[in-house]
Amino acid sequence: MSGLRADVRGVGLLGPGLASFAAARPVLRGDVPHAWTAAAPPAPSRLPPAERRRAGPSIRLAMAVADEAVAAADIDPSRLATVFSSSGGEGSNCHALCETLASPAPLLSPTRFTNSVHNAPAGYWHIAVASQAASTSLSAYDGSFGAGLIEAMTQIEANGAPVLLVASDVPYPEPLHRLRPLPDACGIALLLAPAAGAPRLGCLSIELVEAHVSGPATTCADPGLEALRRQVPAAAGLPLLQALARGIACEVVLDYLPALQLRIDLRPGGPMP
Repeated sequence: MSGLRADVRGVGLLGPGLASFAAARPVLRGDVPHAWTAAAPPAPSRLPPAERRRAGPSIRLAMAVADEAVAAADIDPSRLATVFSSSGGEGSNCHALCETLASPAPLLSPTRFTNSVHNAPAGYWHIAVASQAASTSLSAYDGSFGAGLIEAMTQIEANGAPVLLVASDVPYPEPLHRLRPLPDACGIALLLAPAAGAPRLGCLSIELVEAHVSGPATTCADPGLEALRRQVPAAAGLPLLQALARGIACEVVLDYLPALQLRIDLRPGGPMP
């Protein structure tokens, strides 16, 4: 894989101290320091009331960042192919199912089981926007953001159509948290499209390289953002969002799988508001 290119038309972000990409631009640009406050994904307004009540943290987070990216791109979501990426999926439902199966009466709730599967956020999103477009849900543990980006840009290369990438992670409850300690929820969405002459936010070119070729991954200068980048797999894309917020041409290196990295060349688009 080399030389995959795509334009960034819209961005969504939600995490601790990062209410949205629009609100977080001063933090991402380094104008103000990051302040860690708990992420609070809103109830998805696109869903009917009954489904809205059933939507767990992973669904609310994924839909919130997807909504922001689509709104920024001003594009009809019902025709968008999607890639949803998460290192672990819905931890709270996984925990509840394990507790139920270990109880004297192991009767599983069909709704809870439905919401526990890895493609639940994708399913809720496509139902909410009335989309029959193709959707991929994947996981590559700590490399899940990179895997999602590769998949989305490969689809753009193959099909010549926009793709919505959503990478998100939510913490597990105890005792799973001790084995997989994610400090908070974080989600990033990118509305990517075939590269054109004048990208709105920026043009990406990605290449898979061996780690010894590119050296260390790009870090965040702000301690709070760097802690988030290191501790939550979906936040691996924060250095890319920082470059987009600053509107600069640069190279961003993201850790991917062991001994592999993604090298991203970014060409900025129009001025950021």
